Amino acid sequence: MLLAINDRDFSRYQALLYQQAGIRLSAEKKPLLCGRLAKRLKERGVTSYADYFTLISRGDDAGELQAAIDLLTTNETYFFREPKHFDFLVRHAGAAKPALGASRPYRVWSAAASSGEEAYSIAMILAETLGEAPWEILGTDISSRIVERARSAHYPMERAKGIPQAYLPRYCLKGTGAQEGTLLIQRRLRDRVAFRRLNLLDLAHDLGSFDVVFLRNVLIYFDLPTKRQVVESVAARIKPGGYLLAGHSESLNGLTGAVSAEGPAIYRKT
Repeated sequence: MLLAINDRDFSRYQALLYQQAGIRLSAEKKPLLCGRLAKRLKERGVTSYADYFTLISRGDDAGELQAAIDLLTTNETYFFREPKHFDFLVRHAGAAKPALGASRPYRVWSAAASSGEEAYSIAMILAETLGEAPWEILGTDISSRIVERARSAHYPMERAKGIPQAYLPRYCLKGTGAQEGTLLIQRRLRDRVAFRRLNLLDLAHDLGSFDVVFLRNVLIYFDLPTKRQVVESVAARIKPGGYLLAGHSESLNGLTGAVSAEGPAIYRKT
């Protein structure tokens, strides 16, 4: 049976998660918070949510604070989610191919990469479209735990259902023996994808610029001021004329003048 959390303690976690990640936890998320933190409390020998909050907020255990953020941030994704965006990527990358060179690779950022399925889907598209032309992908997420999972490029076979059948033998290795029932993304793709932990509220200055940014299905967790801050900060990393792709349930209209709509959930840097 899960420990209960009172309204006062829940509000403290709400404030902490908003401060650290810009995510608003609604009151309906109480069971989610309890379910995700209960095992961690037990592992640390903590008997109440109030005591665990003291542990992660006192400032002398950054690792435990990160562990709590990892548990509370949602990481739902799958290969080739929202296929029309990948159709767009084929067209855009194909048009850019003649201008690419060693000093001008085609760069894509998966800005809410979660466990890596989006970034590796992008990699398959670029391998098909650009071949040996220079291209690279950056995948970022606020959760260090989930970034490590993405780097492993190792998934249960049931996750493969979104991958086009023709791509499976070209870009995935089928597990055998102890690894039966799993797949591994081939090294030639893994070598083109870099993952790092990154908070969208505090973007590093060494990201470089990108032709296309996938910022999908993350803005729904932010309030309006945070959405505006994130979109403008991300847009600053897009090359002039480049594109920002949002989730189909997300709209950037009225958030910023840095990008303008060109299609369903497709925005061009003005």
